[in-house]
Amino acid sequence: MKITEISIKRPSLIIVLFILLTLGGIFSYSQLGYELIPKFEVNVITIQTVYPGASPSEVESTVTKKIEDAVSSLENIKKLESTSLENVSIVMVTLNDGADVNFLLTDAQRKINAVLNDLPDDVEAPSLNKFSLDDIAIMSLAVTSNQSEKELYDLLDNKIQPIFARISGVAKVDMVGGEEREIQVSVDPEKAEGYGISISQIQNVIAQSNLDFPTGNVSTRENRTTIRLAGKVVDVEELRNLPITTPAGITIFLRDVADVQDGIKEIEKIARLDRKNTILLQVFKQSDANAVEVSKLVKETIETVQTDYKDDDVKILVANDSTDYTLNAANNVMHDLIIAIALVGFIMLFFLHSLRNAAITMVAIPLSLIATFIGLLLMGYTLNLMSLLGLSLVVGILVDDAIVVIENIHRHMEMGKNKVRAAYDGAKEIGFTVSAITLVIVVVFLPIAMSTGLVANILAQFCVTVIISTLLSLLVSFTVVPWLYSRFGKIEHINPKSFIGKIVHGFEAGLTKFTHWITGILEWCLKNWKTKLSTLLIALALFIGSFFLVGLGFIGTDFFPASDKGEFMIQLELEKDASLEKTNFLTQKAESVIESKPEVERIITTVGQSSDGVMSTAGSRYKSEIHVILKDTYTESSKVYSARLKRELENKLVGAKVTAVNMGLMGAEQAPLKLTVIGSDIEDARQFAIKAEEQLRNIPGATGVKLTSEDGNPEIRVQVDRDKMTSLGLNVATVGMTMQTAFSGNTDNKFRAGDNEYDINIRFSESGRADINNVRNLKFINNQGATISLDQFATVSYGSGPTLLERRDKSPAVSVQGSVVGRPMGTVAQEWEAEFSKLERKPGVVYIWGGNMESQQEGFGTLGIALIASVLLVYLVMVALYDSFSTPFVVLFSIPLSFIGALLLLALTNQTLNIFTILGIIMLIGLVAKNAILLVDFANHRKEHGDNTHDALVAANHARLRPILMTTIAMVFGMIPIAMASGDGADTNRGWQL
Repeated sequence: MKITEISIKRPSLIIVLFILLTLGGIFSYSQLGYELIPKFEVNVITIQTVYPGASPSEVESTVTKKIEDAVSSLENIKKLESTSLENVSIVMVTLNDGADVNFLLTDAQRKINAVLNDLPDDVEAPSLNKFSLDDIAIMSLAVTSNQSEKELYDLLDNKIQPIFARISGVAKVDMVGGEEREIQVSVDPEKAEGYGISISQIQNVIAQSNLDFPTGNVSTRENRTTIRLAGKVVDVEELRNLPITTPAGITIFLRDVADVQDGIKEIEKIARLDRKNTILLQVFKQSDANAVEVSKLVKETIETVQTDYKDDDVKILVANDSTDYTLNAANNVMHDLIIAIALVGFIMLFFLHSLRNAAITMVAIPLSLIATFIGLLLMGYTLNLMSLLGLSLVVGILVDDAIVVIENIHRHMEMGKNKVRAAYDGAKEIGFTVSAITLVIVVVFLPIAMSTGLVANILAQFCVTVIISTLLSLLVSFTVVPWLYSRFGKIEHINPKSFIGKIVHGFEAGLTKFTHWITGILEWCLKNWKTKLSTLLIALALFIGSFFLVGLGFIGTDFFPASDKGEFMIQLELEKDASLEKTNFLTQKAESVIESKPEVERIITTVGQSSDGVMSTAGSRYKSEIHVILKDTYTESSKVYSARLKRELENKLVGAKVTAVNMGLMGAEQAPLKLTVIGSDIEDARQFAIKAEEQLRNIPGATGVKLTSEDGNPEIRVQVDRDKMTSLGLNVATVGMTMQTAFSGNTDNKFRAGDNEYDINIRFSESGRADINNVRNLKFINNQGATISLDQFATVSYGSGPTLLERRDKSPAVSVQGSVVGRPMGTVAQEWEAEFSKLERKPGVVYIWGGNMESQQEGFGTLGIALIASVLLVYLVMVALYDSFSTPFVVLFSIPLSFIGALLLLALTNQTLNIFTILGIIMLIGLVAKNAILLVDFANHRKEHGDNTHDALVAANHARLRPILMTTIAMVFGMIPIAMASGDGADTNRGWQL
């Protein structure tokens, strides 16, 4: 052990090394950013294509299928999902782990460009995006002022929003709600018909009368001046007085056939904070920016903006800030970490009988922890729930090596050696064993740190943090601990008459009694073949029994432990043809019910949009969402509260579908339970999905069950007779454009006021677009100047179509979605699968799990492989330690027995088997193997000195029980604060500590 010798003889080297590591660690800590969960790439490319005015079935056949065909030849595709909604097509390409998303994004763009000409003419260019977890707003700001809503919108849009968008780290700032200025030209269809002009002609007149022309220049030898024809309309009165020549040659004015107003755009979204109208600014961060830092800068900017716009009484309130939870969760873990260090120190004092020895052991914790930050900074990690948990969990492990070394040095001192000799001999004798027990911990975490996939993305930072700090603690125990002991160590005996002495001696007497009791049990177990066999059978029975806890449903399965942020969403959905006014009226009723609850801190409402996983683009006038934030004083489950509130609202809001959506670590937990049914045609898939949906409704714990694809989207269908249309001198392009302008509006023309431009919206007045007869009586003027109505060459009738069409891997699909309350998701899914797998399926119908179940199957697979790899690596480390291929099996057989306690405690504390608790079990492998190595190592030493196996095992148990108890109790006490914690983020961390 050359390194121990150097640290005892030349301590200055060690002092310098650890001063550098400590300073480096402090500097690194100051550079690390805060995040809730580790940053990782989600390998998904989304392709969104807007096709104005198209129904879902039209979008699917003319846009979605063509884009799917184009991108399906990309390499590394894991799955291809697409959704066709009214006006928009969304195709999502999920790639395999390790795929180069940036390269494939450009490749996808190239393939889509090749099929652009095959898409309909009025389709907007498809927009490709790399899906990222940063596509969720980190803050919502509510803005109010003493100005009118229209003026406030203008002020925000042109002046205030750009200030926030300029902040370092902000990607974009979206505005929700408010009234946007627009010049409205509402054409009266009857008056226009009377003068013999169509809406298309009116639109052309406005377009030709509203132009600026650079018309050349005049020049002499000395100078040159540009001529510009200023033909833009500058006020609304000028627009009203635009002259129009009728086919009869009479000149009329625009005001004769249309009502021209300086108004506001048709309101599509309404935002409220605590039932007061507001405009919401949603702040999105750049993918490499630090959310906490961005939030701080935004709050500073709010102060500046409020000061600058004091005259307009602009007030900006932070309605919701997701970084508060991040900081609270991080601070809670830090707080628990400090308590854990104090508890471990307290335990050391009891075992080592000496403040001096306890202090020497405790040196290992700060030295290892602080230096770990250097590793985190070099790896590009942040301070998040995972890395901080790694640090707090490792507190108990860090003192392990130091305890074992100090214990051994202490034993050598008691043999009568001086402290320098004892420090050197003690460290040298146990050096190999200490290295082995540290390596066992390291190799247990190595497979997860090296693997890929969603689970590895989430857990890798935890594993690497543990690996770095454990290796540093090994360095401390071979350098700093022997050096400190060689200088300051001595055998101390606490006075048994003093107060502390009485406690410590009492503890020591209890420990001796316990050691004798354990030795007695061991001697009975090794007595003869009968006792050996019964011991083996009892252990086997307990081992198999513990697995029945999972099989019989005492321990449920889940992908992610349930986390409770104390907030949730209430989403309302009315019938598909409901107007925004009707949706708003019902939402206000819901708000008054929610606000009357004493537990509610704040509500943020958006009418006309709801975050349903698919970016809500258009056509969601019949949906609204209320974000409910509960008071900090409310300590019960927000899931249960939201379920109760949902029941109450369902009774009060007739005609509305009410859904409660819980907020998890990753944002809104949209339908964690999802089953996608794929068929050769949509009807086959739908029939199976409807039956499966019925079954899920009857399973206890399932809630919010629905099909993604629903019929009943009312529409007016216009079927054109091409022969009649052509004989009347019209074509589809003219008919389509005229209809679009009349009923949807045309905003190609702009109105300039100062530096800003506003839309001029030309369409029929409200009375001219109220029912099906207005559509039938729409007038066109052909080349000969004759007036023709739509019903002369087309049949106009009511129909209904699907609101959404789904496809999976280029086949029609229907998904059944649901949430769970009060029961683990995996358990509900298991029961449901047992039911629907019995259903009869038509040929070609298959089902695939989506949502959290898909992640759970993948995650458990990854962790299963990691578990096997961990056991194998532990075995190989021990082969190297014992120079034998058979001896390590003695240690390996102790590992399965650790599962008994772990599974029993999970069942008793009502925790699920999820990725975190499985990680805890993997960690247990290392800890159990470590204790077993200490025993087996000592027993081998005794056998070398001539003892038989029986005596060697009893002696090993007697000598090593103390350090094993010390390390185990230190470990347990190190975890107690986190297992008992109740603040933000605590429920996620609890399971694996247990």
